[in-house]
Amino acid sequence: MEMFSKLSGMLLNALETREPTADLLDSFIDHWRSITNYYIQTTDDSRPASQTDIPWRLRQMTDILVYEEKQQEEPGRCLEFLLQNRLLETLCTLGKAQYPPGMSQQVLLFFSRLLSQMQKPLLQLVPVRTPVQKLIGLCALPGSCTEKEEAQFLLAVCSRVSQDPHMLRYILQPPDRLLASNQSTDAASCQSEASASSAVQSERGLLWVLLQLSSSQRPAVRLKACEGLLQLASLLDVDPPGELWAAAAQLGQLLAGRLQELYSLLPLEELQASELRSWPCPSWRSESQADHMTRFLTWLDFLDELTADAPQALSLQVSQCVLQRWLMETLRPQLLNACERSVLVSTSVLCCVVRLVRSPSLLDQVLEFLLRTPSVLQLLLRHCDHTSDQISMASLSLVDELLQKPHRDVLDTLVLGFLESRHYLTSPAGGAEDQQPDSDSSNDGQDPEDDPFFSDGFPDDHLPPPRLHQPAAPGSAADIINSFLGLVPVQVRSAHLLQDGGYESYVLDARSLVSQCQALSLQWVWPQTPPPPTCSSGEEAHFFEGHLLRVLFERLGRMLQQPYEVNLQLTAVLSRLCAFSHPLLDEYLLDPFIHLSAGSRSLFAVLVRVVGELMERIQHVADLPQRLLDTRRHLLGLHLDARPEHLALLQGVIVLEEFCKELAAIAFVKMPLDRNHDRFCSGPGSAGPEPAE
Repeated sequence: MEMFSKLSGMLLNALETREPTADLLDSFIDHWRSITNYYIQTTDDSRPASQTDIPWRLRQMTDILVYEEKQQEEPGRCLEFLLQNRLLETLCTLGKAQYPPGMSQQVLLFFSRLLSQMQKPLLQLVPVRTPVQKLIGLCALPGSCTEKEEAQFLLAVCSRVSQDPHMLRYILQPPDRLLASNQSTDAASCQSEASASSAVQSERGLLWVLLQLSSSQRPAVRLKACEGLLQLASLLDVDPPGELWAAAAQLGQLLAGRLQELYSLLPLEELQASELRSWPCPSWRSESQADHMTRFLTWLDFLDELTADAPQALSLQVSQCVLQRWLMETLRPQLLNACERSVLVSTSVLCCVVRLVRSPSLLDQVLEFLLRTPSVLQLLLRHCDHTSDQISMASLSLVDELLQKPHRDVLDTLVLGFLESRHYLTSPAGGAEDQQPDSDSSNDGQDPEDDPFFSDGFPDDHLPPPRLHQPAAPGSAADIINSFLGLVPVQVRSAHLLQDGGYESYVLDARSLVSQCQALSLQWVWPQTPPPPTCSSGEEAHFFEGHLLRVLFERLGRMLQQPYEVNLQLTAVLSRLCAFSHPLLDEYLLDPFIHLSAGSRSLFAVLVRVVGELMERIQHVADLPQRLLDTRRHLLGLHLDARPEHLALLQGVIVLEEFCKELAAIAFVKMPLDRNHDRFCSGPGSAGPEPAE
């Protein structure tokens, strides 16, 4: 009753207000008086507002204000009446009181229409700004039935602020600080920042309210709230730090906190690692959020767009909050957990996240976590050779995703930093001495072209005889390609038993892969030739290929004993490394003819050892050609039965054959024969080497 008495007194005062007579003004006042008369005359306090004439009266008032504005440049009498008599304050109070029931919905609609249809900068006016801020504080209340109208109103506020950016610092402050801000614009910067900090930390501030609505179950509400956050983020230019710095800090904490919250809701025991790593990329604009994983990735997609479009300082602020709150506080302990299930799921989610992130700022922080956080990188690489094949698969997939990101730190940290010394060579490359293939890299020094196992490589019309215009070169491009093609003995080759053993599909795939890698590295300004080997005093310096290449080589050496899926992911990572056009990668991974220093190994040397092991083990496999054919059919889904005996060996042989063809095709694309030289050339080649003249 006390609230009703206050409302009655306020409305009686409004009725007694007299203004000069004018057609529009009379009509405007008449509509307002009709609204106030309802409160004075009604005796039914349960009748919903939608069943009264209040909604129609409020719409007419909006239409009058808009029409009046179009007729004259100066503020009209109707707008002056609204401001002088604090009509918006009154409406805000009526909406808060929910009298009649549903009045808050009508008030929100009136404010939304007023802000979106009027052209004048209304938020600069204190009689408008103050009730707007009060109404913001009434949004996103528990159990609210007006989410749709709230989201529409808040988006109208954000749109207004976008048109008048200097109002942002005022609209983020609570009403009781507005007057002080207007009266002390010359205060010291430290006082301003303290004021802003206390303001934006208000629980029901604009940022907080928008974040609450962004988790609504109603798609339209969720999308409008996210759009509002994006608009505000685009205005939070906090470089150099000033009044808005606290708002940016709060926004970063709120956004990262939501990501952390959504991740905590994932049903870790139910998620399948293979599905997580290939989970489709959802858009935050999508209306469907059917499961917890989709909701988590949808919010990640929103953060990705926000950090990509926001001012640099804010983008960094938000990304650093994601690093600290989600990656460091939540994900890192799971990766370090002794529980294999925890490690598997967290690695698979991280793999999916790396695949989806596009924002440079957010990607920087994800890589900061993966490449520079103590223990994380070493742990990830150790997991590539985990006792659990599933964890190994997830970790290898994560490395593969990292290699596809447009960030040179990945290759520099994982591979190139360890190859720069070139201590894998016994002497500087390109020396005057006649260099022959390493004993591990050929069949007793035999020329690969004379290899009796070589029978189904590139046709002669596509691979001309080598033309050694530079006699000191370790080997021609043709030699290198044929070395990989002839590596697998003919008696264990099976591709030709089921399908055409031609090379066209391999070259097409290689050209696509090399082009992708070249597109990533275009801006990285890589050298065209390897750097000179660093000198070492006394004995030859020990060469360490790096943790990644070491674990890849070790797993590759066991490819005849490990699961088919692991072998596929392993060779995919190695193929991608070979496809990058860096002279160190070309030399170390794709040149079988380099002289390796003592204790060093190259990709080709590891493959030679695998072939040696293969030739010993196939002696125990009866009916080898038919078993290989059956295994290929089984892998292609053409043959349902596969005998378990020697299955891992047979599958390993098939992967080995395919991998050697992939490497030959990559070399074929990267090393087109040139009229002046037939060694490595930078960039993807043409359809093939030039025919012999």
